[in-house]
Amino acid sequence: MTDLLKVPSGAEQDMKTANTTYSESLQQELLQFLQNCPSAFHTAHTIRRVLLDAGYEELFEAFPWHLEAGGRYFVMRAESSIISFRIPHDRPSGFMIAASHTDSPTMKIKVNPEMEGNGYILLNVEGYGGLIMQSWFDRPLSVAGRVVIRTADGLSSRLVNVDRDLLMIPRLAIHMDRTQNDGQKIDMQKDMLPIIGLSSSKGSFMEVIAEETGCKPEDILGHDLFLYVRGRGTVWGAHGEFISGGHLDDLQCGFADLKGYLASAEADSIPILAVFDNEEVGSRSRQGADSGFLTDILHRVADALACNDEKFRLLTAGSFMVSADNAHAVHPNYPEAADPVNRPAINKGPVIKYNAAQRYTTDALSAAVFKEVCRRAGVPFQEFTNRSGSRGGSTLGHQSMTHFSIPTADVGLPQLSMHSAYETAGTADTAYMIEAMKVFFSSSLRNEGHDHYRLITNL
Repeated sequence: MTDLLKVPSGAEQDMKTANTTYSESLQQELLQFLQNCPSAFHTAHTIRRVLLDAGYEELFEAFPWHLEAGGRYFVMRAESSIISFRIPHDRPSGFMIAASHTDSPTMKIKVNPEMEGNGYILLNVEGYGGLIMQSWFDRPLSVAGRVVIRTADGLSSRLVNVDRDLLMIPRLAIHMDRTQNDGQKIDMQKDMLPIIGLSSSKGSFMEVIAEETGCKPEDILGHDLFLYVRGRGTVWGAHGEFISGGHLDDLQCGFADLKGYLASAEADSIPILAVFDNEEVGSRSRQGADSGFLTDILHRVADALACNDEKFRLLTAGSFMVSADNAHAVHPNYPEAADPVNRPAINKGPVIKYNAAQRYTTDALSAAVFKEVCRRAGVPFQEFTNRSGSRGGSTLGHQSMTHFSIPTADVGLPQLSMHSAYETAGTADTAYMIEAMKVFFSSSLRNEGHDHYRLITNL
């Protein structure tokens, strides 16, 4: 991992200077992270490798834990979610949690996927999350995820990434449908089927997957495979202001959280890095934010520290969560889609998100805490509300709150084309978020009653 760079304060700095300040190496590191993470499974395993390289010990839910003061640990669930934590040397005052997610909108390969018609072999797919379907046409695609195979020792889960241009979803020519530029309704079952080959390729899909995993097709007993867009992301713009690629929502926040976590100092709290799968489909899975994964881990940590129920509740009272999931920047071609006042811009810092219906969990207290974190980090912040009458999206925060109810701020980094196959964000904002999360994970929150808190930072 490259060293973190000191980010100067002030939201109005000249971008030509900022491009030098935020370093090409950091942008290339983020682009490589995106490249390594074509699926939620690959994201969790990429984070796993980074943690192992940083000296963290892997724990398993099915085995006893022996935690030590000063120890650094992580746990995976379902191969696509991961939670890491550190044990302070002194008795902790609470948990400081940052949550992001590993998954992105895409298409999932159905079971028995091959379909033959008119001389082609197509793959049967269904939508995963709220994807912008138009963005998937006429791009080289491939498949990544995991398979479960039969082995001599039992059932084994293995990662799959067919690292070559394998599929394409071609548009119908304009000559055959002159209405395409007039706003066309897309039928997932008809219009979004990718081509894998001509009819002579029948039966080849599972052969390709088996070859990638080093097994026979008949040994594959199940699969969770998803489409992804081929091609490396890029930094672009007159002064390198922008970064584009697949999965920026939410891997940009996940990357920044991870970097800030690894660079943070020991505090009185227990820092928790949580990266969940299935946010894009409501988090309702055993590895999602709306599951017992986080609370299971927190209880086991408390048990290892010999905390009884009363002491665990005291830890809870001194805890805080940052739900980090990217935010909407105002679009230059559609400014009317944004709120008339709260209009985040690219490269102006992390965005604090509010919603009266609590689709975002930020309130006055949690906003104040995150603003103070940004102030201490020397980075700017912005604020977002949906245009009135627009429901907008939701994130991890309010799902997790039903299981572990603590003050939570929903934040994110401003981007364009959210849920496109190829999204765009700002090069400066990644570094801003890293610095903010470095301060966050180096802090503890002291609850003194009546929502009076003290933020204590050990930097």
